[in-house]
Amino acid sequence: MSGNLLARSIHDLTAAAWFGGSLMGAVGLNGATAEAKDPTERTRLSSLGWKKWAPVQTAAFAAHLGTWAPILWENKGRYATQEGVMRWTWAKAGVTLAGAAVTLYAGVLGKKVDELSEQGAVGATEPAATASPELKKAQEQLRMLQWAIPAFAGTVIVLGAKHGELQRPRNLRPKGLDTVKVLADLIPAKGTSKVVKSLLAS
Repeated sequence: MSGNLLARSIHDLTAAAWFGGSLMGAVGLNGATAEAKDPTERTRLSSLGWKKWAPVQTAAFAAHLGTWAPILWENKGRYATQEGVMRWTWAKAGVTLAGAAVTLYAGVLGKKVDELSEQGAVGATEPAATASPELKKAQEQLRMLQWAIPAFAGTVIVLGAKHGELQRPRNLRPKGLDTVKVLADLIPAKGTSKVVKSLLAS
């Protein structure tokens, strides 16, 4: 697997950037800008920070998705033969794409909040009592999404760790091996004919 080192490193580092950046933004950036004295500055400064982070996050996403091809190609034999690899691969792909969609939608909402920043706010994701329905709706959605995004990113990292565990020697179990072991145990005890009849009946 040494030929996969670069792709796997980029894959993991970009997922870490997604997780760390989104969590720092929710806790640090949004939390700090809520302390601004001018209510109109709270959403403006938060939006400015997210704008500066957006190109880095976009590049991380592109690199993360770009490493799928070499990793999938290098492990193509395992998908067909090793128990659980295909299932966990689909799970990780689904979580990644769902998280990417949520992150993109959060960016759209952030742009809307930035455009309406002159209305002022309690915080980056906490609308003021005087906020328009449009701003209030966008901020309330962002309040939930700011935690959903690092949750998706963290899940991707955990699923990546699961893939790593599947490569341990004790987990390299071919598909159908359990059935073979069961048959090997049954045949001496019941005889070949009885085992065959049981399989046919099922």
